[in-house]
Amino acid sequence: MATETATIRAACVQMRSGLDRGRNLDDALGLIGEAARDGADFIATPEMTNAVDRKAKRLLADLPPEEGLEEVAAFAEAARAHRVWLLIGSVAAAAAPDRTGRPRAANRSLLFSPQGAIVARYDKLHMFDVDLPGGESWKESSVYAPGDTAALVETPLAKFGLTICYDVRFPTLYRRLAQAGAQVFCVPAAFTRQTGEAHWKTLLTARAIENGAFVIAPAQGGRHEDGRETYGHSMIIGPWGEVLAEAPGDEPGVIAADIDLKAADTARVRIPNLGLERSYEISISKQ
Repeated sequence: MATETATIRAACVQMRSGLDRGRNLDDALGLIGEAARDGADFIATPEMTNAVDRKAKRLLADLPPEEGLEEVAAFAEAARAHRVWLLIGSVAAAAAPDRTGRPRAANRSLLFSPQGAIVARYDKLHMFDVDLPGGESWKESSVYAPGDTAALVETPLAKFGLTICYDVRFPTLYRRLAQAGAQVFCVPAAFTRQTGEAHWKTLLTARAIENGAFVIAPAQGGRHEDGRETYGHSMIIGPWGEVLAEAPGDEPGVIAADIDLKAADTARVRIPNLGLERSYEISISKQ
């Protein structure tokens, strides 16, 4: 691997993806270009960049596998044209049916090099199966096939740990990525407004502080065509918990910050918890 640069300029693309994959692609390419013109070395888009649709039948009706997605080729060309590392936070792509033959999709991050090559893939590990106050209910496992492998990517810029949205509620994943060397966590998301208002910033800050890592979290924001409402507030957070950049609301746009990777090393020296974790058993007493 090439020597990591000391400082990189990272950008988050905030979107409001809808049902039309072609329109979503155009929106994403426009914002990626804006971030590149601002000098970004690393650009990340949100979860479900290519399609946000809570109706499984409609989403899956004309959805090809990754190799058939026209947007993948377009994103490869964008990375090559702008000479940037480009993380498409995730795309929906047709996956193998489940054991009953029911069609499913992958929720997949794709990392492109400045040469336009896909250098890493990550399928979301944790499915958002929840019942929230007010009757809001989600069951991602009925539509998406969960991944089974975490992803750490060593690049000339930094060592990136790839995660997606609901993964942020599973701190062991981030601890293992950090112990494997990750300096930067990517958390592309489509957080619901209800959970975003309550927990988005707190969860992202906790993952940064407890692991001495940067967090890059591009988000979907606003009311989408399928009726859902997402929180927005894309964020870039430093390893000491400092907010380096934050979108002011849920409108589409770009935020960026300069990341000094030495700050992660400094934070881990100050609080050396990654190397001090001990194995233990739990003693349960019934009174």
